[in-house]
Amino acid sequence: MTGAPLLSVTGLVTEFGVHGGVVPAVNGVSFDVYPGETVGIVGESGSGKSVTVMSALGLLPSTGRVVAGRAEFGGRDLLALREQDLQHVRGKEIGLVFQDPMTALNPVMTVGAQVAEGLRRHQEGLTRRAAAARTVELLAEVGIPDPKRRARQYPHEFSGGMRQRAMIAIAMANRPRLIIADEPTTALDVTIQAQILDLLRRVQAETGAALMMITHDLGVIAEMTRRVIVMYAGRVVETADVDATFHAARHPYTRALLQSLPKLYHRVEELPAIGGQPPNPQHLPDGCAFRPRCARSNGREACLTRPELFETGPGHRAACHFHAETVEEEVSA
Repeated sequence: MTGAPLLSVTGLVTEFGVHGGVVPAVNGVSFDVYPGETVGIVGESGSGKSVTVMSALGLLPSTGRVVAGRAEFGGRDLLALREQDLQHVRGKEIGLVFQDPMTALNPVMTVGAQVAEGLRRHQEGLTRRAAAARTVELLAEVGIPDPKRRARQYPHEFSGGMRQRAMIAIAMANRPRLIIADEPTTALDVTIQAQILDLLRRVQAETGAALMMITHDLGVIAEMTRRVIVMYAGRVVETADVDATFHAARHPYTRALLQSLPKLYHRVEELPAIGGQPPNPQHLPDGCAFRPRCARSNGREACLTRPELFETGPGHRAACHFHAETVEEEVSA
């Protein structure tokens, strides 16, 4: 990408305090997001995807803390801002679609009041009547039928898909420069998933915002993104454009994720699974965190040293000492 990044995360380290010690949830994560682009962050549950974003936005629970790193947005380090200043960024310049809209929405406020709250907070001089009218427009824009009546209803009166649409309306209300969608299609049926993804594409096109998709669903990544960040055990293990990720992945973890996907053209009785379990973040293995589950490692001494991200091609980096062997495997196949 050319030009300056909109969001630049560098060396982010986040820990959670637990009984008897600390848990390192994010370990030196770095990435950039450029204006107008769509980036996907993918990985198993517990890989640090959501924690990375929550750290940058100052939304960690009381047990979590950022101990190192920077998160520059529009020339400001978000990690150095006071909470009062962060509140002016969140909802105005950065819109966030939370993972679970049922718990993200306030159950004792009408949906319309929650949309209007963000409008009035970030647009000085906006009257209640004007905010209410704009709220109805926003609900209509995200495809909620009979928006004037629905604005007076509470979250429990909305279906799961409609609650997600309401969250997207809140995220786009102030035309932010960056929209972050955290597992936006979780627990939705495939028809509603497709509608939500189409809506996110349309919102991005209308606002010109950059879009970050956090998900474990590789189908969503393939459909929505142009660049992919793969995380494992709190670290970035591979980053590439979406074509290279799906057709020329260089990290064995990325390849294992892809191999576990069902394929229309190849019928199998049982899909390949990644052996073992993700590591305990309190007791990460020496060297490469994926080593105990990696067939390529197979006890090799180099894997006892943690690999950095190697440049494997234009815009393509992978944290594997033996990334070149992937090319040989593809040639021999």
